[in-house]
Amino acid sequence: MINLNLPKYSFRIKSKENKLYIFDKIRKKDLILTEEEWVRQHFLSYLNEDKNYPLSLMAVEKKCTVNNMTKRTDIVVFDKTGSPHIIVECKAPQVQITQQAFDQIARYNMTLNAKFLIVTNGLQHFYCQMDHKAKEYRFLKEIPDYS
Repeated sequence: MINLNLPKYSFRIKSKENKLYIFDKIRKKDLILTEEEWVRQHFLSYLNEDKNYPLSLMAVEKKCTVNNMTKRTDIVVFDKTGSPHIIVECKAPQVQITQQAFDQIARYNMTLNAKFLIVTNGLQHFYCQMDHKAKEYRFLKEIPDYS
């Protein structure tokens, strides 16, 4: 797998029937190691190990309903009250981050109302803080640490 613009982490990877699998600490199961999954697992580790967000406050592929359609967010981090705090949209490294990715995460946030949005392909990371009252956002240099 490609080196990402994130710290290096230790993962449990195994081969089964000519496919690579990576262990997901959140869902507690082995998943086929796709390029997008590689980015997702790195970003989960980044949030947990570098930004100190507890794994117990994270969900992966959480269902949300947008315009009567069921969608799945890549990562949602909840605050201590159980409300969505951060939504992360992960793309494979070769996928360019475009307006479409921002539109996608914005649609999810219409339902979830998270304070922070992150779009990443593992090489580029975009961090936004939402101001729901003013209906605007501002880009951040990085996501704040868990406190």
